[in-house]
Amino acid sequence: MAINFHPQPRDADRPLHRRGFLSATGAALAAGAAPLRWARAREEEDTKSVAAIVTVYRHNSHADVIVSKILKGWKHEGGPGPALRLASLYVDQFPEGDMSRRLSTEHRFPITGSIEQAITLGTGRVAVDGVLSIGEHGDYPWNDKGQHLYPRRRFFAEIASTFERHGRVVPVFNDKHFGPQWEDAHWMYERARQLNIPLMAGSSLPVSYRDPDGTLPWKSRIEACVGVGYSGLDVYGFHTLDFLQCLLERRAGAETGVASVQCLPGDSLGRLLRDGTIHEGLLKMALRASQTKLEAVLESLLTECAVFLVQYRDGLLAPVVMLPGIARGISAAFLTPGESPVAVRAEERPEPRYPHFAYLLKGVEQMIHTGKPAYPAERTYLTSGVLDRLLTSRAQGGQRLMTPELAISYEPVDYAYAPHLDLLRIF
Repeated sequence: MAINFHPQPRDADRPLHRRGFLSATGAALAAGAAPLRWARAREEEDTKSVAAIVTVYRHNSHADVIVSKILKGWKHEGGPGPALRLASLYVDQFPEGDMSRRLSTEHRFPITGSIEQAITLGTGRVAVDGVLSIGEHGDYPWNDKGQHLYPRRRFFAEIASTFERHGRVVPVFNDKHFGPQWEDAHWMYERARQLNIPLMAGSSLPVSYRDPDGTLPWKSRIEACVGVGYSGLDVYGFHTLDFLQCLLERRAGAETGVASVQCLPGDSLGRLLRDGTIHEGLLKMALRASQTKLEAVLESLLTECAVFLVQYRDGLLAPVVMLPGIARGISAAFLTPGESPVAVRAEERPEPRYPHFAYLLKGVEQMIHTGKPAYPAERTYLTSGVLDRLLTSRAQGGQRLMTPELAISYEPVDYAYAPHLDLLRIF
């Protein structure tokens, strides 16, 4: 089917006056994404309308900490919020504690019976300026690799089919990773490319506060690195990999992808330290940043612990030590030539109302206003594949897997990460 794309609206290139993400726009950003042609439903208003497609909407679900900022402001207190308006909501499941029906009454938006209805609003056309697809939380099955099979591909398939039927596309944000299985992640990414859909995805932790407040210098050479994560290998393995990748992509040379992965049991950590596969000094620094000591780790390794070995195509080996029940945060440490090693932790502050999700929504807001992703979807496309292949390696007894399918190249964007944004000084 031929699709009649509409040109960008006349205000698409208007500066948004936010300090951090401004450097992500313009030529540097355009280099990291295909040329975009996008449509919007309304031409005169500064506030853009969005449809939210969610699995569940209960207190502190991802739907709540993202969509409620549109309804109630950045701090969920009725104050300033994004220049977005919730036009409609599709909810896949209504568990005990559901908030969506009450919010629908309070804020006067419809809960629709299908994803297409949420996007078209019964008009027979794409009637919103953007779509938020939030496939996280809810009662969904697990597979034998330990992946929680959220319906992200189903959501995206119905979104994309609606665009195709009605001949228009608008920007889409996919919460967390594509997939979660590689076959689904690959299909989603290629479907977005086929229809030229402006696309963002990923974890909120790349745009969270950091301790210390810093990042890897742009175009650095890296001699060694180590990542540390906590909680489940699927749910927080992704957060850890996406956070690590947002730092690693800043190294010299554009990202060229991952050559192989291996997932080893946690009790292999001592051997990997002794043979030098993992830099002991960097691991100690990364653990210290997440308020954990190496000695305590080695004494209390659990069967749920694992070591991810990610071999990049440019030769960099990135070990990630996953310590559910032991580590207290997500962190990374780096060694660059001629410089002292550096460690940084991604903070997950609960107040005011999980600000890292506000910064994530700030980037999504920018995309919906400009049609240009604030950072490349390829980052999450790569980390989605890395996580799936690592869990496959684990299911196959720790076998090293060659990953030619993860030869994913992209040009990263040099931007100040989100806590530098001037969010109307509300945080």
